[in-house]
Amino acid sequence: MIIRPIGERVLIKSVKKAEVTESGIYIPDSAQEEKKEGIIVAVGTYEDGKELPLKAGDHVIYGGYKSDEIDVDGEVHMFIDFADVLAVVEE
Repeated sequence: MIIRPIGERVLIKSVKKAEVTESGIYIPDSAQEEKKEGIIVAVGTYEDGKELPLKAGDHVIYGGYKSDEIDVDGEVHMFIDFADVLAVVEE
């Protein structure tokens, strides 16, 4: 299935954070950082048709409170506004 976001939106697959340390200690939700991370799956365009400065496979940190979740091949993905993408993580 190919999904192409319309407008200034991106489709993200959320990255799960580790809930247990390497030594086996459980990390409660309240102790985990609140930053949201994900991998870009698909990218829309600006209103004038120009490409957004992101590409599929980019690892990003995003914010915002509004997202629309969908199920793609049994995995949860989210549509978020391009303006909610805070940074690209480079390794």
